[in-house]
Parts: sequence; structure tokens; C-alpha cells
Amino acid sequence: MTADPGEGPHMRQLLGAYVLDALPAPEALRVARHLQACDRCAADYAAVAEAAALLPLLTEEDLLE
Repeated sequence: MTADPGEGPHMRQLLGAYVLDALPAPEALRVARHLQACDRCAADYAAVAEAAALLPLLTEEDLLE
């Protein structure tokens, strides 16, 4: 992985859908390629993936609080 060159669009707005496998295949591939080259977005991806892994632990009561 390389350092983020600070150029071009980042994929942060798509990471939630990417983690949940909710993107169309071409867009998912574009995000995956970007994550290989951008340390900043890769770090954000790791945080989003960690949070998504906790979703099944929530109960209905948790959501109402």
C-alpha cells in the first residue's frame, strides 16, 4: 500500500455500502482498487468494517435508547 497522494476522489462515502456488500460489482471493484492505493481510506474502511461487525450484537432495545 502506498501513502495517500492527496489527489483524486476518496471513497469514504461508499465504505458503508462496500462493507455491507451493497454496491454494484463495478463500483465495488473501484472501491477495492482505491483501498489498495490509499492508506487514508483503508484506515477508514477498517473502522467501518469493525463497526459493521458489531451490528448483529444490537437488540431492538438498544436501537430505541
